[in-house]
Amino acid sequence: MPKSHLITYSVREVAPYISWGYFAHAWSLHGAAAQSAEAESLMADARRMLEAMQDQVRAESLYRLCTAWADGDDIVADGTRIPLLRQQEPHADGGPLLCLSDFIRPVESGIPDRIGLFATTVHSRLAFPDDAYLNLLHQTLLDRLAEAATEAMHAHVRRVAWGYAPNERLAMDDLLAGRYQGIRPAVGYPSLPDQSINFILDSLLDMQRIGIRLTENGAMHPHSSVSGLMLAHPASRYFSVGRIGWDQLQDYARRRGLPIDMMRKYLAANL
Repeated sequence: MPKSHLITYSVREVAPYISWGYFAHAWSLHGAAAQSAEAESLMADARRMLEAMQDQVRAESLYRLCTAWADGDDIVADGTRIPLLRQQEPHADGGPLLCLSDFIRPVESGIPDRIGLFATTVHSRLAFPDDAYLNLLHQTLLDRLAEAATEAMHAHVRRVAWGYAPNERLAMDDLLAGRYQGIRPAVGYPSLPDQSINFILDSLLDMQRIGIRLTENGAMHPHSSVSGLMLAHPASRYFSVGRIGWDQLQDYARRRGLPIDMMRKYLAANL
């Protein structure tokens, strides 16, 4: 079975990919507050801590490129079935009800497609147990570095490893705004809300290679970790699954091979 590929990044390598807008959002700095003296002081502290992190922190990304096809609302990746959810609430504009499997070539076509899987985490030797402010700043930066490393990994996959966009040349602002071909839906986010999908991804990626452990609910530890899918279709886009009905819950539990009560727990926010 093909193995996942590992990339290790230093803080210096991924720092340019940090989304400082999301960093400010995590600190509730919006509007005028984002221009305040308090915000300036926070950013200065953040940049000083980033410098201190240079030799104390590393990010690791796993990715795997799989032969894939869509089978209804499932994606089959290297023979492993990944059940997905479809939107059920009608759109005001009458648009289609989307599922991520819509962006993978269907099995009926007889032509195989590809999909990428990934997991990224950040390891730090720093700790600030007696300083709540520095501890929170440290954790917020680790979260941003995990996302930044994932952004760097995805660019490598698009341009080199998968190579479907070899001539991609984007300014950093465009890159962070997702103005590239394809999408990278993360587990737990609106397009892929079932956190327990991590168990399936783990079976294909072997997340323990980079020290990620899963709880009984599929949450990842260390906290500064992210996982998901990489899709290349030019028309692929993000969406929110939103509310689902009892019929889809039953169907999804059947496709996952898990009890309905367990799926109700995993999808409580979508019921």
